[in-house]
Amino acid sequence: MSNKLEYIGLLLAVTAAFAYANHHLLRLPRNSGLLVIALAVSLCLRLAEQAFPSVGLATFIRDRLEQADLGPLLLNIFLGFLLFAGALNVDVKELAVRKWTILALSTVGVLLSTVTIAAGMFGIFALVNAPVPFSYCLVFGALISPTDPVTVLGVLSRANVPKRLQAVIAGESLFNDGIGIALFAIFVDQATTAGTTSGLVLNGAIEFARQAGGGVLLGLAAGGLAFAAMRGIDEYNVELMISLALVACTYGVAQSIGVSGPVAMVVAGLLMGSIGVKYAVSGTTHDYLQKFWSLTDELLNALLFMLMGLEFAAIEWNGSTLAATALAIPLALVARGFSIAAASLPLHLDRPRKSRAVALLTWSGLRGGIAVALALSLPSSPYREELVTAAYGVAIFTMVVQGLSLGGLAGRLYPPDHE
Repeated sequence: MSNKLEYIGLLLAVTAAFAYANHHLLRLPRNSGLLVIALAVSLCLRLAEQAFPSVGLATFIRDRLEQADLGPLLLNIFLGFLLFAGALNVDVKELAVRKWTILALSTVGVLLSTVTIAAGMFGIFALVNAPVPFSYCLVFGALISPTDPVTVLGVLSRANVPKRLQAVIAGESLFNDGIGIALFAIFVDQATTAGTTSGLVLNGAIEFARQAGGGVLLGLAAGGLAFAAMRGIDEYNVELMISLALVACTYGVAQSIGVSGPVAMVVAGLLMGSIGVKYAVSGTTHDYLQKFWSLTDELLNALLFMLMGLEFAAIEWNGSTLAATALAIPLALVARGFSIAAASLPLHLDRPRKSRAVALLTWSGLRGGIAVALALSLPSSPYREELVTAAYGVAIFTMVVQGLSLGGLAGRLYPPDHE
């Protein structure tokens, strides 16, 4: 435990140093800046290892990251706090107005994206002579399908993108995180227990319904209990403790009874962020809760993006994984566009210029903290290295290339004179 705490302390210090450097030097959006700096440091370490192989800098970092074993910590603790913090600040009224579009994108869209990416990666891995079973390709599809709204919404809020479209992006990302993580857990279990492909779809569907439905019920029950507790007092320190206990205990209970902790966190966060802050807490408490959870969200995302960049130095590259990663990037884009069009267009056939919204939704599908946490939590297997490398390649491309060009694309699609 002490070693893990030391690693976390070191990661916090490195994250703060990189954030400081980005603020004064690059002035990029925080998460993108952290990733770029961490990538630059990782590249320098790899070049140094090539020049001085006896030093083994990249090997040293790889060994330290493996010893830290941060995957369970990221999956079991970080994600719960991240999802609750994200849900807490979502405008439920806007979600309600766009509910069918958001529901279609976060369920049908995620399923279509997962299956499309899995089928494509199955062919790609076979093409580069590094065959990966379809069950593990489904794991990859599930971990890479959820999108990250943090950087996206910061960029779009400064552009002339319609508020309704921003609400769809925020709502889709919030719910597709929970759905994608539930699918990831199911497919990992199926892959590691050597289930047959014929029973994969049926068993997966049953397990998904049980986990997601149980997560919704648990989130409502836990959020309702926290709401009742907060309504009976007016002391922001105690109410803040209740919100922390809500996240930690609910996620733990979800794991114990075998339902989706991420879905429970989203539901509890939405309940507390809409009804809770309106009827259960004072203005002072609301302000403290909002600032605390906003800081938590920023800090955990910063840690994850910094880790994403540093992992670049630890990944063992070879010709097959590089080729698979290069092909995975356009595949993820195509799957994203296809899943959006197939899931949402039937609901908006009467709307003009639908293609602009689809284009922006496709390009704004950045893979960030959730994908990193899931990739790092992958269990040991003969295929882990291929999946992790491809996941990092897709995530880095989306954050650096798509993230930094998103503002320009939004400006061209929705110019200032656009109504």
